[in-house]
Amino acid sequence: MDIQLLLALALGIATIVVLVLRTRIDAFGALLIAALVTGVVAGQPLLGIVDSITKGFGSTLGSIGIVIGLGVAIGKILEVSGAADALARAFLKAFGRGREPWAMASVGSLVSIPVFCDSGYVIMNPLARAIARVKRGGYITLALALGCGMTLTHHMVPPTPGPLAVAGILGADLGMVIIVGLVFTVILLPVVVLYAKFMGPRLESSISPQVEEAIFGTEGRASLHGESSVDRLDQIVTYDPDDEIGVPPAGQHHKRIGAFLGSLPLVLPLVLIVLNTVLTAVDKNAQGALQGGDAYEPSAWVAPFAFLGNPVVALLIGLVLAVYVLLPRWSPRSQTHNWLADAAASAGLILLITGAGGALGQVLRDSGVGDALAEAVASTPLPTFFVPFIIATVVRLAQGSGTVAMITAASVSAPLVTGLGIAPIVAVLACTAGSMVLSYFNDSYFWVVTRFAGLEGTAALKGWSGITTAVWAGSIPLLFVLDLVIP
Repeated sequence: MDIQLLLALALGIATIVVLVLRTRIDAFGALLIAALVTGVVAGQPLLGIVDSITKGFGSTLGSIGIVIGLGVAIGKILEVSGAADALARAFLKAFGRGREPWAMASVGSLVSIPVFCDSGYVIMNPLARAIARVKRGGYITLALALGCGMTLTHHMVPPTPGPLAVAGILGADLGMVIIVGLVFTVILLPVVVLYAKFMGPRLESSISPQVEEAIFGTEGRASLHGESSVDRLDQIVTYDPDDEIGVPPAGQHHKRIGAFLGSLPLVLPLVLIVLNTVLTAVDKNAQGALQGGDAYEPSAWVAPFAFLGNPVVALLIGLVLAVYVLLPRWSPRSQTHNWLADAAASAGLILLITGAGGALGQVLRDSGVGDALAEAVASTPLPTFFVPFIIATVVRLAQGSGTVAMITAASVSAPLVTGLGIAPIVAVLACTAGSMVLSYFNDSYFWVVTRFAGLEGTAALKGWSGITTAVWAGSIPLLFVLDLVIP
C-alpha cells in the first residue's frame, strides 16, 4: 500500500479519536475534519475534497435519513404510550417463573429495536428491580441480562439508527440486515444469559447500599430472606404511562395498551420490509432463469409488496399506527407534536454523524485511499470482513460510542465492498458486531447500566464491560459462518 495513502488513512482515524477524546469537538465535527485531513494528506485537490464531502453527505442522508427519523419517532411513541412496558410484561409471562434472566434478555432485545438503549433501560429497569424484590435477590443477573439484550439489537437490528446508517453507507439490503441481525441476536442471547447467570451472583454483594435499599427497602436489606413478598409477576408495578400521557378527562377512560396492539407499529413495518426482501429475491431468481439476467423490474404481483416494503413507506405506516393506535383519543395534539419533536431532536445528531460518515467514505473513495486499502487487504491471508470489524473495535475502545464506531468502520470499509467483492451484509454485521466490544468509562451507556445496577469500580468492569466483550467475542465465529454462507 502506498505509504502516503496509508498515512492518510491512519491520520484520518487518529483525528477522529483525538478530537472526540481531547477537544470540545463532537463526533460530527470530528468526522468532517478527519475527511479534510485524509483528503489533504492523500494529495486530493482542495476543492475536490469539499466536493467529495458534500456529495458523500448528501447521498448518504438521501438514502437513509428519512428512515432514521421515522424509526426514532416510532420508538418515542412506544416509550411514552406504555407499549414497551406491555411487551416486557408479555415476555415475562410467556417465559414463566425461574426463567427471568431469559425473559429480561429477550425483553431488552425487543424493546431496544425501536427505543434507544439509554431510555429503554430506564423504562425497563424498574421491572428488573421488582422481579428481584419478588425473588429476594438476583438483581445483578437481571440487570446485566436486560442491558446486554438491549446492546445486541441496538447494534445489529434496524430500525435502530446505527445499523440503519451502516446499511445505507454500505448499500446493504435493509431486509437482509434485519433478518441476519435477528439471527445473530437469537444466537448470542444464550451468551448474554449464561454470562449474567455466572457473574451476577458473584457481584450481588457489591451492590451499593443506596440501590440495595431502593430495591428491597430498609427492612429488606436487613433480612432479605425473612420478609414476605408477592409471588405473582403480574402484581409487579413498573413504568406508568400515565406519567407521560396524563390522566384522562372526566367521563373518559384510558385503556392500557396490550402486547398485541403495542407490537403492531414495530412488527408490521419489519414484516413488510422482510417480505419485500424475500419476494424480490424470489422474483429476481425467476426472472434470471427466464430472461437470462436482464435488468430487474418487479413483476406485477411483486410491485405492491416492493412499494409497501420500502423502508420509508413501511416505517411511515408504523408511525401512523403508533400515533393513532397507541395514544388515547383525548391525548392533546400539541403533546403528540412535542413527543415527535423530541424524537426529531434526538435523531438530529445521529443524522449529522451518519452524513459525516458518508462524507468521509466519499473522500476515501475519491482520494484513492479506499482502493489502496482494498489492495493491501487482498494481499493478506485474513478474511476481508476483519477490516471493518477491527476498525469498529479500535474506534469503540478509543472513544466509547458504538454508533460512531460502526459508522466510522462502514465509511472506511465502503470501498472494499466493491473493490474486493465483500457481500454488503457481511460488511454491515462486521461493523456492528465489532462496535460492541468492552463498554467502559468512555461509554455513556456504561454509566446508565452500572449506576442503575449499583456497581462501581472493578465490579462494574467485571459485570458490564465483561458481558459486552463476551458477545463481541461470540460474534466472531458467526461472522466466519456468514462470510462462508453469503456469496
